[in-house]
Amino acid sequence: MTDLRRNRERGWRVGEGMNRFIRSAAALALAALTVTTASAELKGGDKAPLFTTRAALAGKEFGFNLQAALAKGPVVLYFYPKAFTQGCTLEANAFAEAMPQFKAAGATVIGMSADDIETLGRFSREHCRDAFPVGVATAQIGKAYDVTGPSGLTRRTSYVIARDGRIVAVHSNADYRGHVATTLAAVRALKR
Repeated sequence: MTDLRRNRERGWRVGEGMNRFIRSAAALALAALTVTTASAELKGGDKAPLFTTRAALAGKEFGFNLQAALAKGPVVLYFYPKAFTQGCTLEANAFAEAMPQFKAAGATVIGMSADDIETLGRFSREHCRDAFPVGVATAQIGKAYDVTGPSGLTRRTSYVIARDGRIVAVHSNADYRGHVATTLAAVRALKR
């Protein structure tokens, strides 16, 4: 019996089996995407995973230690996908412009991506305007903060971490524009 005849006996029109398959596959893909998005970051109240990484400020490499930074005050840890891309450049510029306000609130800001340290050194000079450091989000750091996407790039997620190491605010959105205002408000709320 041919496939065409078998499909007709089942009441299917030619091509309907393929259409059902495509619809089912699309539904499964959408469900998988929804599950991935729902668990995209740590939550407020969670203890922030401590880490040490290579970072760059004003083009100069140094070792960044989250625990040491927290000893000085709250930390804004913002992950972005890739240096020198449009959204990440605009986000870095926005954080650079707001650095006097973050400093007045006693906060340290560090941007994190999976870029190599040489790229981050250039990015720190050209787009972070020597105002704040950018660090290497290693695979371990990305996993600990649950921000690594399927491509290996980090998702645009910002965390505000209080001095005690607890996450007090999380902003996860592919649109860079809300990250500075949201994190600055969370830092200011810590002073009240």
